[in-house]
Amino acid sequence: MPDGMLTRAELGRVPARAVREAIRAKRWNTTTHDLADGHIQANLAILPERYALDFMRFCHRNPKPCPLLDVTDTGDPEPKRVAPGADLRTDLSRYVLYRDGKKVAELRDIRDLWRADHVAFVMGCSLSFDSALAADGIDPAILRRPGPSGDQPRIPVYTSTIQCVPAGPFKGPMVISMKPVPKGLVDRVAAVTARYPLAHGGPVHVGDPAAVGVDPANSQWTNGCTLGPDDVPMFWGCGVTPQAVAQAAGIPEMITHATGHMFMTDLTLADIRQ
Repeated sequence: MPDGMLTRAELGRVPARAVREAIRAKRWNTTTHDLADGHIQANLAILPERYALDFMRFCHRNPKPCPLLDVTDTGDPEPKRVAPGADLRTDLSRYVLYRDGKKVAELRDIRDLWRADHVAFVMGCSLSFDSALAADGIDPAILRRPGPSGDQPRIPVYTSTIQCVPAGPFKGPMVISMKPVPKGLVDRVAAVTARYPLAHGGPVHVGDPAAVGVDPANSQWTNGCTLGPDDVPMFWGCGVTPQAVAQAAGIPEMITHATGHMFMTDLTLADIRQ
């Protein structure tokens, strides 16, 4: 490990502010899973102000994939509600820049891209589920079983046939994620996640993948994740949805977090539990 870099273990049980400070100081540059245990991780989308009202309408109309935690003032990179003192230009370990709906770059810092008309949207993320399940006595590792290669799988994500409620130029299908859940835990997992609507809440579908447009005949549909004979696929709204609809709309510019490189908020599970 390069000199000065911190380890995942060192950042695992520190406050979210400490993780943000490590990222800003370039002492952490990879994914954020298992960091600042118990704190809410978030998706990020930054758009020009002229698209912000329609995008906010889209989020409010589609709370399952787009649970809105905070919206910044125009031109202000500080998410005052969820992380006072944070800077959305520097406090994520990796960003993605889109132009006219196309990905053009991944970046470590976006200070040189930030403009006076930018508005940032901070949205809940299902990476917070693990802490919620663990707090309820469910080992989250049972929902992350490796595939035949033994590698830890990425969470499978699909474009579903569930249509979002449109708002202005933003429209299209919901992107969903899947977790394999032992049959005896399905009701319990659904109940636990439903208590946290600002982290995507309860599942949008349970059972037959084909019912939401996912083809189980495709050998890649589980993204390397092994489903046992007693497992039930459960699907949740995914934070990739707002990125996908903004890309489809072809807006001139959008900046988001890179996959797995989430924004660490000061909110805890207790703050968002209902």
